[in-house]
Amino acid sequence: MKRIVILDKDKCNPEKCGNWLCFRLCPVNRMDKECITKNKKPVINEELCTGCAICSNKCPFEALSVINLPEKLKVDPIHRYGKNAFELFHLPIPKENKVVGILGRNGIGKTTALNILSGNLKPNLGNFEDPAIEEDIIKRYSSVILGKYFKKLFNKKIKISYKPQRIELIPKIYKGKVKDLIKKIDETNKGDKYLEELDLIEIKNRNISSLSGGELQRVAIIAAAVKKADIYYFDEPASFCDVTARIKVAKIIRSLAKNASVVVIEHDLATLDYISDEIQIVYGQPTCYGIISQSKAVGRGINEYLNGYLPEDNVRFRDYSIKFPRSQKEHLLEKEILLEFPELEKKFTNFKLNVNTGEIHKAEILTVMGANGLGKTTFLKLLSGLEKPTKGKIKKMKIAYKVQYPEANIKGTVIEHLRKIAKTNFNSKWYQSLILEKLNLKPVLNNEVNTLSGGELQKVYIAATLSQDCKIFAFDEPSAFIDVEDRLKVAEVIKKFIQKKEACAIVVDHDVQFIDYIADSMLVFEGIPAKQGSVYGPVTKQEGMNRVLKILDITYRTDKETLRPRINKPGSNLDTTQRKKGEYYYN
Repeated sequence: MKRIVILDKDKCNPEKCGNWLCFRLCPVNRMDKECITKNKKPVINEELCTGCAICSNKCPFEALSVINLPEKLKVDPIHRYGKNAFELFHLPIPKENKVVGILGRNGIGKTTALNILSGNLKPNLGNFEDPAIEEDIIKRYSSVILGKYFKKLFNKKIKISYKPQRIELIPKIYKGKVKDLIKKIDETNKGDKYLEELDLIEIKNRNISSLSGGELQRVAIIAAAVKKADIYYFDEPASFCDVTARIKVAKIIRSLAKNASVVVIEHDLATLDYISDEIQIVYGQPTCYGIISQSKAVGRGINEYLNGYLPEDNVRFRDYSIKFPRSQKEHLLEKEILLEFPELEKKFTNFKLNVNTGEIHKAEILTVMGANGLGKTTFLKLLSGLEKPTKGKIKKMKIAYKVQYPEANIKGTVIEHLRKIAKTNFNSKWYQSLILEKLNLKPVLNNEVNTLSGGELQKVYIAATLSQDCKIFAFDEPSAFIDVEDRLKVAEVIKKFIQKKEACAIVVDHDVQFIDYIADSMLVFEGIPAKQGSVYGPVTKQEGMNRVLKILDITYRTDKETLRPRINKPGSNLDTTQRKKGEYYYN
C-alpha cells in the first residue's frame, strides 16, 4: 500500500512540542534508523515509515498526517509541492463544446489543477527534487487526451482564459475604470453586450476599487469571457453573485462552450447543476492529497459526492452523507426586542437607499436577500455605525460585524487572534465544541492568519465575530468561498450560537439553502441595481423567499434523493405548475 506523510510547516514548532517530540517517539528512529530527521523542521522518510501514526497522534499542533492512499491508486501524482507536502493525482479533462464542473472540498487541489491546465504551474510528476521537463509530461499522458493537450499548451498552440478565485485582489492590480479595463482586453467585441446582460451598464464608469463584491465578480467573469480562447477556466464564479446573477453568469459561461471548452469550479450546487454538462469530483484529504475522478453525469455525480461514495471507482471517501435538512418551521418570535431601526435614507453620488422601520427580537435571525448593488452591505454598515445615514438617526449600539471581504492582514496565529477576542470564553467547552470543532478550525489554530486559504479565512472571521461580547451580530455573505460540506455547518453554528446566547443576528447571503436553513424572518431588497434600493419587510421566511424568487423569475424544487435545492429549467412542467400556483419557493 502506498503511503504519504504530510507535514504542515506552518503548524510545526519543534521547540514548543516537547523538544522534537515526533523524532523522539518514532519507533523506527528508536531502532537507530533515520525515519524522521531534523532540518529546521522534521523530514520524514516515507519509505521507512511503517504507518504507525504515533507521530501524528501525539503531535500537539496536529502538524503531521500519515495517510495510506487508496489501494487502487497505482499511479504517481501529477504534482507534489515538496517533501512531505500536498500531492495531486489526475487532472480534469476539458472537453470540446462542453462545460465540465469540478466539485470538491477546499484545500483538495481544485485550483492547483486549474493552474496546471492553464500553464500557470508546470507539473513535476511527483518529483519535486528533479522536476519533469515538458517532454516527460507529454510522454506520461501520451496514451490519453491530456497528452495532446499538454503538447499544444507547451507549444503555445492553445489559448487560455482564466477567471481566478481571489477577485478581491483585482483592485490592487488594476486601478482604472470598468469600461477601460473591458475595452483593453476585449477580443470578441462582446464587452458592452455582457455588461448589459449582467446589469453592469450603470457602473461601467466607476473605478474598479469602488465596486461591490458581486459587481467585481461579474466584471472578472466578463474580463475572462471577452477573450478569444480555446479553453475557459472559471474558479468559483458564483461567489458574491445573487441568484439571478448566477443564472445570467451561467448562461454566458454555457454560451462560451459553443466554440470552446469550459471548466468550472463551484461550491454552489444549484449553480453547478445548472451550468455543467459533466461533473468531475475531487476527493481525498484537504491539505494532504487530492484525487480527481472520472467524468460523471451531472445529477448522478453531485448525488454521489453528497453520499460520499463513488460506485464506479468503488471508493468511499467520506464516512457520512451530507444531508440537506428540510426547512425548519418558523418559530414564534420572542417578545423582547434587541434591535430597532427607524426609517433611514442614505445618499451617495449615484445611489440612494431607503429603509423602512424594523425590529429584531431575542434569538431571532433576520436574513437579507436581493440583487447586488441594492444597498445590503450599506444597510449593515449603517446599523453598525460604519456609515452615517443622510436622513434618520441610528441609536448607538454595539454590533459585532463580519465584513464582506475577509482580509489576511492580521499578524499572528489563528489561536492568538481568537484568544485575544474571546478571552476567557476561548477555553470553555461550548466555545471549543460549537465554534472551533464545528467550524473545523482546530487543525489551523497554529497557522499564521496570513497563510490561510479563502475558506479558512472566512471561517476565522465568522469565529472572531461570534467571539465578541455582544448581543447583536451582523454577517455579510458568510458562505462565500466555503465548500459544500462546511456551509451547512456554518449555518448551524450561527443558529445555535444565537439561540444559546439569546442574542440576535442579521445575515446577508445569496445561497438559498443556507438562508432557508438559518432564517427566522427576512428583508427583501428591491429597486434598480447601482441606482436605487428599497426594503420590503421584515416578513416571514415563507413570504420573503417566495417574493425573492418571483422577482428573480426563478422557481426552485428539491431533489428527491438528497433534498438539495435545484433550479427548475424555464418552461419545464414543474416550473410551469409552480408559477401558476404562485409557489416559486420550493418548500
